[in-house]
Amino acid sequence: METDISLNWADAYLAAAPAGDLFAGAAPAMQDRWRAMLDRLSAQAQGNPAMLADNVARQAIDLGMAFRLTGDEQERSWPLGPIPMLIDAGEWAHIEQGLAQRAELLEQVIGDIYGAGSLVRDGKLPASVITGSSNYWRVMTSTPPPRGHHLHFYAADIGRGPAGEWRVLADRVRTPVGVGYALENRLALSRATGDLLGAMNTRRLAPFFDDLRRGLAADCERSDPRIGLLTPGRFNQSYAEQAHLARYLGLLLVEGEDLIVTDGQLFVRTIQGLKRIDGLWRWMDSRFMDPLAFDSKSRIGVPDLFDACARGGLVLSNWPGAGVIESRAFAAFLPQLSKALLGADLILPNIATWWCGQSEERAYVRERLDRLVVGSAFDQDVAGLPDARFMPGSALDERQRATLAEAMARRPMDYVGQEVVKLSTTPAVVDGRLTPLPFTLRVFVARDAQGQWRVMPGAFARLAGHGDIRAALMGKGDMSADMCVVDSQPVPPDTLLGGGAPAIRRIGGMLPAKAADNLYWLGRYIERTEMTLRLIRAIVGGSIEADLGPSVASPTMNRLVGQLVLWGAIARDGGGPVGPLCATALGDARQSGSVRALMASVGNIGEGLRDRLASDFWRLVRLPLPTFDGAVTETLLDASSRMIERISALSGLAAENMGRTEGWRFHDMGRRMERAINGCRLLGLFGGDGASADDLTVLLDLNDSQISYRTRYLTGPALPPVRDLVALEPHNPRAIVYQAQRLADHIAALPTLRADGMPEEPKRLADALVARLSPLTGDMLTIADINDVENRLLGLSDAIGQRYFLQVRKAEKADGADLLS
Repeated sequence: METDISLNWADAYLAAAPAGDLFAGAAPAMQDRWRAMLDRLSAQAQGNPAMLADNVARQAIDLGMAFRLTGDEQERSWPLGPIPMLIDAGEWAHIEQGLAQRAELLEQVIGDIYGAGSLVRDGKLPASVITGSSNYWRVMTSTPPPRGHHLHFYAADIGRGPAGEWRVLADRVRTPVGVGYALENRLALSRATGDLLGAMNTRRLAPFFDDLRRGLAADCERSDPRIGLLTPGRFNQSYAEQAHLARYLGLLLVEGEDLIVTDGQLFVRTIQGLKRIDGLWRWMDSRFMDPLAFDSKSRIGVPDLFDACARGGLVLSNWPGAGVIESRAFAAFLPQLSKALLGADLILPNIATWWCGQSEERAYVRERLDRLVVGSAFDQDVAGLPDARFMPGSALDERQRATLAEAMARRPMDYVGQEVVKLSTTPAVVDGRLTPLPFTLRVFVARDAQGQWRVMPGAFARLAGHGDIRAALMGKGDMSADMCVVDSQPVPPDTLLGGGAPAIRRIGGMLPAKAADNLYWLGRYIERTEMTLRLIRAIVGGSIEADLGPSVASPTMNRLVGQLVLWGAIARDGGGPVGPLCATALGDARQSGSVRALMASVGNIGEGLRDRLASDFWRLVRLPLPTFDGAVTETLLDASSRMIERISALSGLAAENMGRTEGWRFHDMGRRMERAINGCRLLGLFGGDGASADDLTVLLDLNDSQISYRTRYLTGPALPPVRDLVALEPHNPRAIVYQAQRLADHIAALPTLRADGMPEEPKRLADALVARLSPLTGDMLTIADINDVENRLLGLSDAIGQRYFLQVRKAEKADGADLLS
């Protein structure tokens, strides 16, 4: 399709926009704002919508925005549209009132379901509407939450009809997917468009997140509570969103295995021991939270978490079992419940819903099937709906209609009928052209510190591509957009500081044991990647290859290739051209020790640290690796050198940007440990008693110590001074003793669990290692000494893991950290 290049986007769009479009159907004043926005975007993109879309996409990538579809192993780039949606503050005020009312209604309904039970007893709500839901948990009955708040956070999917009316399509209280993406959408669009949003008087999102954080803290027992964000893990579809929110809000990102319940209180395992958790913002379904109280098959929950809830010492957002109100069956009763509990009609109505568990409603659905959507009342697979949980009745053929009628006769309570909703459209860029797409908004509501409901002045906008616009998650072909509430007056700046700055602290915060584990192995994998690259470069570009030609023809070259075999970078050790072997070691993902595989491990481990790693880290990790169609040694040399530069950039980020906290210490310890172990192995390989000049030259190259040696000695490489430089020189950052001293320094600075002043095992071993190396010189050092040092390093690494890292389910480490040896 040809790119639409026009400076007047507004007129071109309006000429083809459908009736009821958000832009085309806006009031004259709002149309002027749309025009002004599109004119500025057009000027910025030189009239080319595709250029604007590319710019916004780059910003999304730079921010690390990503998601997964069900079944995906790798993350996808976030599909952010470049055209924001504009809604007038006056229209938004109506939505705010309606959603605040609805949140309060749902709070009262949930409280009654798990409390007094008067709604069922008085006939206002059928019992089967409650018990039919898989999200109803009887165990939560008579287990009130702190301060009586079952809900702290609520989201509603709303749609706008062509006539401008808004309706609630679905209620979401289990997992608030989308709120982080709404924030990231705003950040990406702001970076791509400069001061455009501010010039339009766009309301800011920061005050809402401040209210959310303060509302969670207000229900906790302690005045300065510790709050975590409970994630199902890095393979969850919205893990990137969860990590971003934890970082933005200053919450501790934790998984089930990070947590333990002791004496009815929840604790997180940290390198300092167990630390109490006062509250959790959970992004995990109730079913998986506690295998002892809910689903015994769960492997990601926290045993006895229910006990901590029942004793009243833990705030959970939202309270387990709240998801019972998400079923479509509930939508049929909320209008009447609003009148009964709030004494008022719903400000924002539902889409009309008929629950087939009632005879009149069931007959109504049967008679008007062609004009309704028929679906599962409790969002479960049901008979009679082929490959779907809801679909238009008009799409069913005669056989399917008969099957559905028979199924509804057997279990009518499993079905609902809902009106067919026509959605308004909004401008979007598709294939380089401005195109109207139907949209829904997921709007978020949070309880503030005073217990009042606050609505985020923005939303997660989802534009329908090929996916199901009524589904809970993004589908293939869908697009997101920023939704802006625009005011008539300039909006004052806001930040998460809220009413004032917090008390000054100079501590780095707690480091969970699992995060320490990941940071340590992240350092080890980065260091192994660098050394593998140095081996490749020594083979294809070192002085040995230049003298011998491109074949494995010397003992030194054989040892270089053999080390790649030992590290799993290549599958075999044999003669022949070095090019294909090094191309495999660099780019063959099937070899577990290849640079490509190692960088994949770096990325996998990094995903578990998303809340702790800057976006610059992801840009470097995600840069494409070179591929090779032939064995061209010059290309291999250039590629390996560029990759070493990339690794150096990662090292520079850690050296210059990471605060000197415990997290940095574990990351640096991983690099030091891997460098020291590799140093021992390479010294044994190339610095043995019968080492040749070629061996020693390669050893100096691999340890980046050639210049230091030449500056210090006027003769060629000799065994004792080379050994001294690469093993025992305390001022050489590549020397083994240097790594040992840094390891000892880091361990000495870490917290201890002992109260008697005695050293813990890692400190004792690290100090002994330094003492073992310090008295030696190059002419005293033997290969037996080197082997002893390597064994001591391996023992120290094990001791670090035993003391500081999680010791549960070690055999299931997804990071593959135990592959390094």
